[in-house]
Amino acid sequence: MNFTRMRTRTAKTTAAALVAIPLALGGTAPQSQAQEASPSPSGTFGPGCAGLAQKASTIRDKVVEAAAAYPQLSNLVSSAVRANLDGTLDGKPDITVFAPDDKAFQTMTASQLSSLLANQGQLKKLLTYHVVDQRITPNELSHGSFTTLEGSKLTTSGSGTDFKVNGKANIVCGNIEAANATIYVIDAVLQPPS
Repeated sequence: MNFTRMRTRTAKTTAAALVAIPLALGGTAPQSQAQEASPSPSGTFGPGCAGLAQKASTIRDKVVEAAAAYPQLSNLVSSAVRANLDGTLDGKPDITVFAPDDKAFQTMTASQLSSLLANQGQLKKLLTYHVVDQRITPNELSHGSFTTLEGSKLTTSGSGTDFKVNGKANIVCGNIEAANATIYVIDAVLQPPS
């Protein structure tokens, strides 16, 4: 009996070692290499993601609260609240927000920004031009044309992890998931067609 127990223990130890050795040698490396070769990103992507500080987990938050977790989106969040869009955006089930970061708002002149903030109708029109009433995946960005909540079209183009909106705004961090939205942080404020 002792011999049988010893054989069983030896067999279990050998089996455990055979599993542990490939894992220790990077047995999962081929899988991660296959993901790197993927033509479209599956998680967040972009050169600005590393510098995009997040206060807390946002996946369970509605879009405005999720955006508020990123200090770099504070101008967008305060503008959405000022335009009374926070309830509208949080009430939509599946949207995509092309979210200008604070640097994008800084490219506007002080008089442009002041004028925009003083006119709630114009502010609402501008902000709803950044929102599409569907979730847009990275796969759809390469040659996309989407109708915004404002009613006009915006386009996306690019490949891999390098995408533009309307040919000029770069997506600096993309595919950020919130409870009811996908957020793509952009480096310019988009202007709806007049």
